[in-house]
Amino acid sequence: MLRAHKSRAIDAQLFTWPDTNPALLGSRCTACGFHAFPAAASCARCGAVDPASVRLPRRGTLWAWTIQRFMPKEPYRSSETSETFRPYGVGYIELPGALRIESRLTESDPAKLRIGQAMELAVYVHRIEADGTEVMNYAFKPLDVESRQ
Repeated sequence: MLRAHKSRAIDAQLFTWPDTNPALLGSRCTACGFHAFPAAASCARCGAVDPASVRLPRRGTLWAWTIQRFMPKEPYRSSETSETFRPYGVGYIELPGALRIESRLTESDPAKLRIGQAMELAVYVHRIEADGTEVMNYAFKPLDVESRQ
């Protein structure tokens, strides 16, 4: 018998979940067009208030990246322990017509990452709570994972 899993977004204001095509939730200034992620209550560029809520593009381009080889310090909460931690990619993703955001990457092999690479939003299980609820987070995955040999 299959059991349905409960899940929730790590923060409901960051991305749509559950959703068959999840998207990051940002804001766009109605006065100057400046985008922000996470969504902001006022514009960092011109100071205007009442920006519009927007779903940011699901696809973008890898602008810069590195590999995180150590476990983040507290209050980082995931299902990982010091024994199960695996290095992961972190990068800036340029979302067309919007902005660049920092994000975890699903790929951690340097041979499979390159600046300019097409990326797409993905949702993954960040941790599992005591009641079995899966806490979902977002990352970006390469659309092509060919090695650069």
